[in-house]
Amino acid sequence: MCGLLGLVCPSEKDAVNARAAVGAALRCQRHRGPDETDTWADSEVVYGFNRLAFIDVEHAHQPLVWGPPESPQRYTLNFNGEIYNYRELRERLVTEHDAKFATEGDGEAIVAAYHYWGPNAVSRLRGMFAYLIWDADEKVLHGARDPFGIKPLFYSAGPGGTAFSSEKKSLLELSGVLGVKEELDTKALQHYLTLQYVPEPESLHTGVRRIESGTSFTITPGGELKQERYFFPQFNAKPVNGDAEAKALHERIADVMRDSVAKHMIADPDITVGTFLSGGIDSTAIAALAKEHNPNLIAFTTGFEREGYSEVDVAAESAAAIGVKHVVRTVTADEMMEALPLIVWYLDDPVADPALVPLWFIAREARKHVKAVLSGEGSDELFGGYTIYKEPISLAPFEKVPGGLRKLLGRMSELIPEGTRGKSLLDRGSMTLEQRYYGNARNFRDEQLRAVLRDFAEGVGHQDVTAEHYRTSAGWDPVARMQHVDLFTWLRGDILVKADKMTMANSLELRVPFLDAEVFKVAAGIPIDQKITKETTKYALRRALDGIVPAHVLNRRKLGFPVPIRIWLRDEMYDWARGIINDSQTDALLDKQAVLALLDEHKAGQFDRSRQIWALLVFMLWHGIFIEHRIKPEVPEPAYPVKI
Repeated sequence: MCGLLGLVCPSEKDAVNARAAVGAALRCQRHRGPDETDTWADSEVVYGFNRLAFIDVEHAHQPLVWGPPESPQRYTLNFNGEIYNYRELRERLVTEHDAKFATEGDGEAIVAAYHYWGPNAVSRLRGMFAYLIWDADEKVLHGARDPFGIKPLFYSAGPGGTAFSSEKKSLLELSGVLGVKEELDTKALQHYLTLQYVPEPESLHTGVRRIESGTSFTITPGGELKQERYFFPQFNAKPVNGDAEAKALHERIADVMRDSVAKHMIADPDITVGTFLSGGIDSTAIAALAKEHNPNLIAFTTGFEREGYSEVDVAAESAAAIGVKHVVRTVTADEMMEALPLIVWYLDDPVADPALVPLWFIAREARKHVKAVLSGEGSDELFGGYTIYKEPISLAPFEKVPGGLRKLLGRMSELIPEGTRGKSLLDRGSMTLEQRYYGNARNFRDEQLRAVLRDFAEGVGHQDVTAEHYRTSAGWDPVARMQHVDLFTWLRGDILVKADKMTMANSLELRVPFLDAEVFKVAAGIPIDQKITKETTKYALRRALDGIVPAHVLNRRKLGFPVPIRIWLRDEMYDWARGIINDSQTDALLDKQAVLALLDEHKAGQFDRSRQIWALLVFMLWHGIFIEHRIKPEVPEPAYPVKI
């Protein structure tokens, strides 16, 4: 887990002039890799790298130069992430091609695989990654991002070249070199307010985009970027007939999870891997399986001193049952308010998920004890864990209603006052799945957004983001289609962004065993009745983990990491929120009087507007930092020495 920066220049002269700028742009992502910092340059390419070292710490430095015996300097690698099957890949490369390696690291496995097996070698990598490979002989840069989007990769292109980076901030620092203007993308802003995140491949700057998850690419000096999707997730449900087949499925799930956790524990012997632990089944399963490999495992939990908003007690019970050391970090409203501007700076683009704030605090606490943690992200998307996935069961009667009558029901629901019991069911039942479901983020509706967004654009919202994914999943069962949408929207737009940004802000590597190629192969074949029942979600996973996860967690209802902003915005955070709104210079974008009205409406207790208000506050802070340059968070130097 590191921070990379790469620049492909139109000419050798441009590359020579850009090396110092690349080195300077690395500074704003030093938190991603405080162990080492270095730059490298060829005739048309400049690399910068910040390393957080785990495997072959003494020798596997980057940027990494590798080549076959006949051309030993041919390739140079810039790589962020971990390849969990690198030992198997190295052995196969030696057996099949007599490949030579100078280190014991996973980076050489990537570049050697590319040399001997070609660009499609990316499909053989089991791990999380974003990498660049410069081929000095062919004068071409090849790169790729992992299948699920665990590791970020931004890019920006202009007359001065095309740059790639783990952090958007570094690309903004290079905007002068690239000749790219830093302008706000109003379409991406509307998407953010609708979805709570900026969907890939967008960013809130028009001149910066993201390489999408599961995508590889090539570019030549002065040429155009060519992208190609290599990962096409398919949920191919296979019927389970009888108890014997069900038991076999559950055993396959348990086996593949045990194998994945074992792979995710890799590190040099003197590096400790811990785990995050909430009150839910996912993180508890990860902790229990990790304990099999590290008897001294440390688990980390965050919570709040407010009833109904903390899973600390359940997590403590789980830690005791598993037999792991337990570290707890409680977060207050005052701490959240003080830390939020700095957290938004780390984010690069706004994410309106309040859970990322306590995640930042527990990551900071965990880094005092360990260098990497395991976490349970991805389980819900793969195994059917979100409560809303049960919606097709409750809405099944509406599927029998003719289309014209369903539209009439929708018009009737519009006449029912907001908050009336049954309105939401009638409203959602009148719509098709494609109309009503656009992932686990549902924030501003169009009619609400028109009131606060000055340049509201029709047709920009959720359907322009999800349409392609619904076309891909045509014919699948409704839960599989919802999972597919979430893989490309909520998971990579919110869940994985906050996981990467908040942990790397504290120089902590986060590993996600559920988001593993082999785990996905098993999960993709689970039929709908093994995922969702009237009583529970993730049915097959729960059965698979029986005997691994303590009984008090096995069938516990999902809380979804609640943060008490609903209460705090009425009390402790009210004046703070008004101050952010009044100070913001976003009048050309937002109707600030309408925003203040939302806040006052929420304070009065008539409606819960907390998630909408939070999204606006986070954007206003982001705008103050990255557009107005009025807010300048005090960014600490990495707490761990940087070796240059």
